Amino acid sequence: MKLRKLRIRAGWTQRELGDQIPVHHSQIAKYELGNETPSKDISDLMDKLLGADGDLSDLWVHVERFPHTDAYLKFKELEAKAAAMHKYLAHSVPGLLQTEAYAREMMSHALPWCTADEIEEKVAARLARRDVLAKSVPPLLWVVLDEAVIRRPVGGPSIMCEQLAYLLEASAAPNIEVQVLPFAAGSHAAMGSSVTVLSFDTGPNLVYLEGGALTDLVKDRKRVARYSHMYDRVHAMALSPAASVRWIEKAMEEIGTCQPYE
Repeated sequence: MKLRKLRIRAGWTQRELGDQIPVHHSQIAKYELGNETPSKDISDLMDKLLGADGDLSDLWVHVERFPHTDAYLKFKELEAKAAAMHKYLAHSVPGLLQTEAYAREMMSHALPWCTADEIEEKVAARLARRDVLAKSVPPLLWVVLDEAVIRRPVGGPSIMCEQLAYLLEASAAPNIEVQVLPFAAGSHAAMGSSVTVLSFDTGPNLVYLEGGALTDLVKDRKRVARYSHMYDRVHAMALSPAASVRWIEKAMEEIGTCQPYE
């Protein structure tokens, strides 16, 4: 996103910037979308060409350390194989429990450079991830949602009502638990970030972290244990599943126009 803003400010097309490096213009598009990370030399050259005053060069260190796309793609692959998933979400409903309208609204704001057709492709891909919950032996999905997830009216009242009703319907399944962590619980260990602990029938647990534009797939056993403990502490502070259902129902009543999910 930073690269795209700098290129537009300089008045260059992707092709013109690519010709100066030189790389194919499609490569510039991949850099801007975060699908690939440029080499250090290319990053430094783009910094100089676009007059970024070191911003791109400094950013490269963080992008290289936390390759968002690579971590996310690997996470999706592992998610489909997990026997259990324990999630704390700070800002949004997890992808596995999103309605189509909610997912579209999230995608539209998160990816403003995408065309309408591209957004629809991404929405379809996100909804397809829900198939893992329909397996003959589905994974355990235990979700703790910050109150902000429930209170933020993503897409307006109608979309949010549908999403909350869908959460309640999903939580009735024997393999899905939903809890709410209210603001009244105060500060906690996972503030500002989201964490997913993946467990498998064979093999060690893994942790997927999201915070701002950075993601990390944690495999080191010591770090996995620490983040698992973080999740356990957040889980212990949340309302019980039954109390959370009542809390979400009350939130729907406060919106005033909610109907059961169909």
